Amino acid sequence: MVAEHYDALETRDPAVREAALMAALPAQVRAARATPAYARRLADVDAQAVDSRAALARLPVTRKSELLERQQAGRADAAAWDPFGGFSAIGWRAMGAARLARRVYQSPGPIYEPEGHGSDYWRCGRAMFAAGFRAGDLAHNSFSYHLTPGAWIMESGAHAVGCTVFPGGVGNTEMQLQAAAELRADGYIGTPSFLRILLEKAAADRVALPHLKKALLGGEAFPPALRDWLAERGLTAYQSYATADVGLIAYETSARQGLVVDEGVIVEIVRPGTDDPVPEGEVGEVVVTVLHPEYPLLRFGTGDLSAVLAGTCPTGRSNQRIKGWLGRADQTAKVRGMFVHPGQVAEVVRRHPEIGKARLVVEGEMANDRMTLKVEAAAAPEGLADAVAASVRDVTKLRGDIVLCAPGSLPNDGKVIEDLRKIG
Repeated sequence: MVAEHYDALETRDPAVREAALMAALPAQVRAARATPAYARRLADVDAQAVDSRAALARLPVTRKSELLERQQAGRADAAAWDPFGGFSAIGWRAMGAARLARRVYQSPGPIYEPEGHGSDYWRCGRAMFAAGFRAGDLAHNSFSYHLTPGAWIMESGAHAVGCTVFPGGVGNTEMQLQAAAELRADGYIGTPSFLRILLEKAAADRVALPHLKKALLGGEAFPPALRDWLAERGLTAYQSYATADVGLIAYETSARQGLVVDEGVIVEIVRPGTDDPVPEGEVGEVVVTVLHPEYPLLRFGTGDLSAVLAGTCPTGRSNQRIKGWLGRADQTAKVRGMFVHPGQVAEVVRRHPEIGKARLVVEGEMANDRMTLKVEAAAAPEGLADAVAASVRDVTKLRGDIVLCAPGSLPNDGKVIEDLRKIG
């Protein structure tokens, strides 16, 4: 009998899974507090009390910009040098680390990411299995093996399901095509765009790839039109959603209904610019808590927009689902020489409990901007617009018009700041 799921964890009763995740949280908070960065951030937090999503939501979100700033400060501090900014529990001798990292990577910024030990450290095996990869397959991996962890994340998942891996890396299209044909690769791992380049090159050079039937894609958007284009050429491809900081977050299944969240993480969706979870179905920033102690990121803000998809996957996988990548959460705009960011819009909303949701629209030409804050208010008391306008001036140091809207009238797309200006 052919296995339909990676393991029994994928089909657990949702209540059982939730209880297990929440029971694991206190230990993860304690592991985080053992690192210098979280020791300061969580100094007043009782780790044992962080045993629910509500308690987790009271912890601060750590965003990539803050991670970069702390890493830069840690690298500049000669007395207490720490290239990870105090967030990692592993490292190497020069750091004075008690536990050693297996690898360290560099992502743009630069931000450095440690890799710990254990089989499938990045937990990518589930995504590989859902994409159809099985023991004995040859997986052609065209993610970069240079500096960043992308290729290693995927390779660890391929090994977890028993695949042999060809480390193609990026570029060298002719050589990669030759290898895929001569080695009879069963599947492709990499970006959607390079897979298309590879297949177009194969067609142009009349190189047959009859064994290439499956693909696990990541790193870029994967539109339905390209999915269908690949299917017409006999190749079934699925999306994975992973980051260099936290590894696999979610993966696509044969149901093609959103992405199933990985078993080793807790995912929240928060309103951009805040630490506050949004109602189910509302678009916001993806925030991830990783459940391993070596690099114990708590409430890590990915900067990506998504939303929770109601219900469970028809394939029997019972974990939470998200809608996939819906854009970026960092919507900072420069208006009349001043930076305005989503956190400022959130501060205006906090000052007026009558407001349920807000969206700042920036229009006009550069250097001749105008701002309009659209706010949803069910029962707007007299003078609310003027009071909100005063808050906008106080928080942003800029003047803006206020438009009161009916609840539910603003788009559910995660945008807090919409920049409609024409540039150039």
